[in-house]
Amino acid sequence: MNELALICDRVGIDTNDVIEAAGTKWNFLKYRPGLVGGHCISVDPYYLAHKAKSLGYEPQVILSGRRVNNSIAKFIADKVLKLMIQKDHKIRNAPILMLGVTFKENCPDCRNTKVLDIATELEEFGCQVDIYDPWASAAIVKREYGKDLLASIDADKRYAAVIACVAHDEFKAFDFKRYRDAGAVIFDVKNFVERSLVDGRL
Repeated sequence: MNELALICDRVGIDTNDVIEAAGTKWNFLKYRPGLVGGHCISVDPYYLAHKAKSLGYEPQVILSGRRVNNSIAKFIADKVLKLMIQKDHKIRNAPILMLGVTFKENCPDCRNTKVLDIATELEEFGCQVDIYDPWASAAIVKREYGKDLLASIDADKRYAAVIACVAHDEFKAFDFKRYRDAGAVIFDVKNFVERSLVDGRL
């Protein structure tokens, strides 16, 4: 599914429109692109690939899928930076708010989260990234990943971009319009923000 997102981006078609159209076929499963974290999908395939190689078989499809998934964080960061430039935002020291850090919604589990890979990519360009997640343990995120979480969002702080990374129920009521009206880029990783409010999404 992540490969579909990369292709639709190149041709200027919204991935979710493609999925909805394909969903009219009775046996199509509506898997959506996104950051694949956790253990099952992001780690376990490497065990299978290792075993396959030890038996003399090169598991090209499995490893190709992992390569695509591992490139998604950089793809998202690049898209956000380009959208910021289109809105005349200065990149260096640009404040960016990331909503969510866990690997899935309404869950405190941060194992193998790919959200922080987006933050790292943005920080390499000099952006100042704030991360907020009401479900995650700040202590665990700090210990495991060396990143600080906001205890709360400063309502008065202006952001150059807001990235909706995890579809926690709390974020479905987030006032994205206020930030969009103030000039922020809104990027929706999980396709839960009203389409009219976003500048980009997977």
